[in-house]
Amino acid sequence: MSTTIITVTNQKGGVGKTTVAAALLACLSHRGARVLGVDLDPQGSLGFSLGLDIEKCTTIYDVFRGAVEPKDAISKTETCDIMPSNILLSSSELEFSKAGREFLLKTALSKVQDDYDYIIIDTPPALNILTVNAYVATDHLIIPMAPEVLSLLGVSQIKETIESVRSYYNSRLNVLGILINRYNARFRLNQEMLELAEQLANQLDSKVFESKIRTSVAVAGAPAHGMSVVDFEPQAKPARDFERLCDEIVGHCFLTIDGRDI
Repeated sequence: MSTTIITVTNQKGGVGKTTVAAALLACLSHRGARVLGVDLDPQGSLGFSLGLDIEKCTTIYDVFRGAVEPKDAISKTETCDIMPSNILLSSSELEFSKAGREFLLKTALSKVQDDYDYIIIDTPPALNILTVNAYVATDHLIIPMAPEVLSLLGVSQIKETIESVRSYYNSRLNVLGILINRYNARFRLNQEMLELAEQLANQLDSKVFESKIRTSVAVAGAPAHGMSVVDFEPQAKPARDFERLCDEIVGHCFLTIDGRDI
């Protein structure tokens, strides 16, 4: 059974990438999938959000500089396995300058991916070498956006990077969908942004996910408890929305565990 690798990406900050990545890891884990989260954001939010002390962990930075093997940079949490990051990764643009640096993550994951059904990669809010590494290593992209103009602009700017990576490094790169986060159907602007997102999805040969993630104070409170919103408050609207999103993703990837659908 092959491993499905999914990257959560948007060069615009504040659109909920880490929230999405953490929730998907939790949802998939609950369904019996073997899952690994990879944090490529130097802020280290994914590991922190799932309860790790990221300043005391071996990280993806240690893997990239050849100090440790990938398996030795994996920490276990109550939710899933995590390959965390911290602020040291912020030097990557200057430090990793050798030919082939776009393949650092792909090479690292090739040594551990057979142990997992899904790998979910969280990315920084920038189109830099870390983001390119994620695109080179991944099968699918999920692009979260808030229903606002600047967030939509961030999505549109990704298109050129996707096309470049497809041309030079990873021809199989697929945009699984655009995910509307912090959605409120009662607001007219939300409806207008949804229509524009659908137009942009068409340009990317993709779609807007049927699942929209609604707002809740539970989303803000979950990281402080080292949990995804799915575990922190499973009856909250966003948690239920993420379960539906997981249904869409699993349905697309046709993944089964031990002969059963997850």
